Amino acid sequence: MTDHLAHGKQRVVVLGASPKPDRYSNRAVRLLLQHGHDVVPVHPGSPTIEGLPAAAGLEQVDGVVDTLTVYVSAAKSASLGPAIVGLAPGRVIFNPGAENAELQNALEREGIAVVNACTLMMLNTDQF
Repeated sequence: MTDHLAHGKQRVVVLGASPKPDRYSNRAVRLLLQHGHDVVPVHPGSPTIEGLPAAAGLEQVDGVVDTLTVYVSAAKSASLGPAIVGLAPGRVIFNPGAENAELQNALEREGIAVVNACTLMMLNTDQF
């Protein structure tokens, strides 16, 4: 697993990535790319986001995932626990408005680190 304090290149999955440039999830994709991370956007209705191939769902993401950053509501993420556990990310970031205490507890029971924070702020303040 990646040491998140080392500030090295990470493979980051953006759940709820939007093709709309004004959305925070799209801004996160762009900022992650600017910081040199390998970004995998996840959006069921958009084949590409910011020029990157987008996965329709978490089940389509394979390989090591250092960070999963979540931009979907608790109502949408409630059923994704098994898929997230299967992804085995080093950590999960619930962005503002995406917090889900029940899912957070389930992930932590599986040994997955969870952070409630803003990915954009973490990147801009070198805390990612």
